[in-house]
Amino acid sequence: MSFDVSAPGVAAVTGENGSGKSTLLRILCGLLRPSRGQCVFEVDGRAVEPRRRRLFTGLATPELSFYEEFSAAENLAFAAETRGLPNPTSAVRLALERVGLTPRADDRVSAFSSGMKQRLRLAFAILHEPPVIMLDEPGSHLDDAGRAVVEHIVQTYGPKSLVLIATNEPREMALAERRIELSGRGLERTA
Repeated sequence: MSFDVSAPGVAAVTGENGSGKSTLLRILCGLLRPSRGQCVFEVDGRAVEPRRRRLFTGLATPELSFYEEFSAAENLAFAAETRGLPNPTSAVRLALERVGLTPRADDRVSAFSSGMKQRLRLAFAILHEPPVIMLDEPGSHLDDAGRAVVEHIVQTYGPKSLVLIATNEPREMALAERRIELSGRGLERTA
């Protein structure tokens, strides 16, 4: 499979269940290694090693888990500190605000519904304002208000970042300017 995407813009990664959408995002983030070939990830024309890609990417995935006994703000603050953000308090506040969790910032994550946890995953993806944001099934467990948050994130970050959305949801696909369609055999087509 071979394709190029560059910032700014929004691309939908689509395909049947099991076609490799989530796996592709994990490879791009540097969390997985490709079984064959290579993944070239560049920022400002310079290749970025897989272990350093987390500095340039934000990933919201259903597999992201939290410290359940911590609050939403504490979970994000821990992530901000491990990323070495210069102003972690401000970054946490802004991320919570953008996903609509400010009123619940100090509540333990163990008390969150699945939709609230999904919003928190979105906050993790945008916490450090990365140049590449990857959203794996971002509308999972979300009500209409939560889906509006996804749309707002894409509309806010798409003009200045690369946003990749792994989805089969027509509403989410409509947010993208281009589409990368996968099949069980690899890249089917790009549009």
